[in-house]
Amino acid sequence: MKVILTEDLKGVGKKGEVVNVKDGYGRNFLIPGGLAIPAKEGNVKRIEHIIKDLASRKEREIRSAEDLKARLDEMSLTLKKKVGVDGKLFGAVTHKDIVDAIKSALGVEIDKKMIRIDEPIKTSGVHTVAVHIRQDVNASLKIEVEKEE
Repeated sequence: MKVILTEDLKGVGKKGEVVNVKDGYGRNFLIPGGLAIPAKEGNVKRIEHIIKDLASRKEREIRSAEDLKARLDEMSLTLKKKVGVDGKLFGAVTHKDIVDAIKSALGVEIDKKMIRIDEPIKTSGVHTVAVHIRQDVNASLKIEVEKEE
């Protein structure tokens, strides 16, 4: 029996593929569970259209992620924090501080989980922070911490 998978199944195939499975497996498990649909001509055309839409959406997302990466790489943020006598901060620069600064500078919403800080920023000066935008798109952001007046 030929079916079109609607989910990735280990050992069977990936979403959108037309695969040949045993009749009982397809009729009793895959189709009732919503994991596959019968591979009829209309369904095949519908899935091809959906796959084409997903590919174009993914391409747009990658393009926008690359644009954001370019903007973040050339950008330098300045954060003002309370600093002690020896240049150490009272507290640390948090993910939320960085996200708020990016939002005010670029007007772009970024999730705080996207910010990667290797070690806590507890001193004034220039620091580099990684921003994980997508699976394969990472940006480096320069942050300058200054003394708050």
